[in-house]
Amino acid sequence: MMLKNRSILVTGGAGFIGSHLVERLLLDNEVTVLDNFSSGRIEFLEPYRDIPDFHLLTGDLMNPKILDNAVSGKDFIFHLAANPDVKLGSEDTHVHLEQNVLATYNLLEAMRKNDVRQMAFTSTSTVYGEAAQVPTPEDYGPLLPISLYGASKLSCEALISSYCHTFQMQSWIYRFANIVGERGTHGVLVDFIRKLRENSGKLEILGSGKQRKSYLEVKDCIRAMIHAVEHSSGEVNVFNIGSEDSVDVTEIADIVVGQMGLDRVEYNYTGGIDGRGWRGDVKLMLLSIEKIKRLGWSPELGSARALEVAVRALLKDD
Repeated sequence: MMLKNRSILVTGGAGFIGSHLVERLLLDNEVTVLDNFSSGRIEFLEPYRDIPDFHLLTGDLMNPKILDNAVSGKDFIFHLAANPDVKLGSEDTHVHLEQNVLATYNLLEAMRKNDVRQMAFTSTSTVYGEAAQVPTPEDYGPLLPISLYGASKLSCEALISSYCHTFQMQSWIYRFANIVGERGTHGVLVDFIRKLRENSGKLEILGSGKQRKSYLEVKDCIRAMIHAVEHSSGEVNVFNIGSEDSVDVTEIADIVVGQMGLDRVEYNYTGGIDGRGWRGDVKLMLLSIEKIKRLGWSPELGSARALEVAVRALLKDD
């Protein structure tokens, strides 16, 4: 299936990944963004405001009337709207239930009622929890998330799968590694840059600094998202999207410090919880991407290079 000459809805399209996806989709499609701007930014969409095929709806997925209007007449939906703050779940146990699970249910119901049959959903590597198999393939199980964020995304996957089988829908589910790049609004890079701007001589690092994970540059991510849809046709298509290597948090600190032109920065480790940065922090994450590679996609940048490119873009954004 080609994503061309279609009417597409992107929920959360004003966010970091969403705005990059909108940019790519507008090359060949009519695109409507639905965003409540709780974390998305209007300035990310400014370059597209005068494009005739671009439409913006301000609203929340908890509002059925707005959602019905947004979904009506669409050919395809990219569902990115969610609360992306993994750490928040240990402080507010309701936020991911409402903004991730219930919001996804509302969207699926609006799709069912409006006879919209195809969607793609941005899930996360955190659905795997502390995987015993690394690199972790899509068929790894049982899936035992250790964060409420991961649990909410796994719940969304289950809802999407059940709607596909019950109501003859089709879906693509992306389990992301850590996505970084221009317009990033949260995560370790944003955190480190902020801290070093406040004090260029010291950097607090959450956890032991040995947490090791995979990172992917956002343009590689968008290519993978489009490629998966255009080269697979199952009822429920699940793909890991990431790079083929990993870096630890101390290495990330070194990259940020180097890109900012700093030296003699003192690293202070919090120790965290059993070496984790926070409750629910997965200490080791590396996804197997063999499944999507067999379809012809592979990342252009490894983790370290993606982080370097991302830091430069974030510093330029500032």
